[in-house]
Amino acid sequence: MKYLFLLFFPIFLYANLTYDTNSNKELSLLSSFDIEPTFLYDPIMNKMKDKTLRRHKHFFHAMNEAYLFIPAIKNILSKYDVPQEFLYLAMAESNFQTKAYSNKRAAGLWQFMPKTAKLYHLKIDEYVDERRDLVKSTEAAAKYLSALHKRFGKWYLAAIAYNCGGGALNKAIKRAGTDKLSVLLDEKKRYIPKESRYYIRKIVALALIGNNEQFLMHSEYEYLLNRANAYSISTVKVAPGASLSRLSHIIHIPLKELKKLNRQLNYNFAPPYSNGYNIYIPYIKLAEFRQKYRDTAIRNIYKIHIVRNGESLGRIGKRYGVSYKVIKDFNHLHSNMLHVRQKLVIPIARRSRKLKLNTRRYYMVKRGDSLLSIAKAHHISLKNLRAQNNIKGSFIKVGDRLKLYE
Repeated sequence: MKYLFLLFFPIFLYANLTYDTNSNKELSLLSSFDIEPTFLYDPIMNKMKDKTLRRHKHFFHAMNEAYLFIPAIKNILSKYDVPQEFLYLAMAESNFQTKAYSNKRAAGLWQFMPKTAKLYHLKIDEYVDERRDLVKSTEAAAKYLSALHKRFGKWYLAAIAYNCGGGALNKAIKRAGTDKLSVLLDEKKRYIPKESRYYIRKIVALALIGNNEQFLMHSEYEYLLNRANAYSISTVKVAPGASLSRLSHIIHIPLKELKKLNRQLNYNFAPPYSNGYNIYIPYIKLAEFRQKYRDTAIRNIYKIHIVRNGESLGRIGKRYGVSYKVIKDFNHLHSNMLHVRQKLVIPIARRSRKLKLNTRRYYMVKRGDSLLSIAKAHHISLKNLRAQNNIKGSFIKVGDRLKLYE
């Protein structure tokens, strides 16, 4: 028995140390949300955690897809004194998909609604939707969460308010007579909406799994332990209208990866803003960018169209698959009037005839279309279609590019 004890003692000791280490990490994680240690025994949260662990491939696929920008998100959160564990709020919101879009018109990693996005200076126009900008949207989310924390005093309250709104949470606290989490989550009293009661539990469950190094070490995803800290992105400025295809060729990065890092762009080129535009590339490509990237005259990248008799901006835009508004902006036109033999710059990739539009999000008006027929064809309300496109009446014309979902 003595020898058996000596043989197995290191194993028992290691198991005990591992348990203590994991337990301390879990308590530290709860503390970062200002949550009491007893929450570790919350049955609904533990069911969520167990369910995610059973389907762990989905969880780690999301982590693997986001490995390039997770360090950037953590750095931005730290910059605004938001606990890094709020990374998992983004996971709960969008599964780390920058192109995520909800039926309530929320978009991006942090699922900002248009009104809140504009409040935090995220640009939404013909060329960009910065709710899908992984850096700018994270900065906006960090500022928003900081403001909610300042208002409510606890991080778990900031997370709940992020989901249901500060007004709704304020009413719930008054009704409950306390801001204690265990009371607010009461399934019988229902002080806060069910979605919010499950929301905070989901964030904590995801964070507990993501911070469980022992689980990672004993799975096929051990490489994520180092990978999440080793990779990051860099911000670089490109010329107005710069082509992503050209940049992809210059710095030897797949166009698909470059587009994934720059989901804020509605087209495969930077907007034609006079001061240029910041885009994102992998940090390991920064030196190559600085060495090789040079601004190129726009006519070497885009099509030059010579206006013929009877052509209009709408007809030309339809031919190339580009909104007439884009053509106006690129050519600094103050009206829709054209003259024969006028030269227009069309922002279109050199190797393709047409710039494909995302037809789920946009629709180019054709002859015979009406607002009502377009709304019915795409299963959206006429009221919503008007609101998306700032149309007060019913007038539309051939070549107009309408937003279907903001």
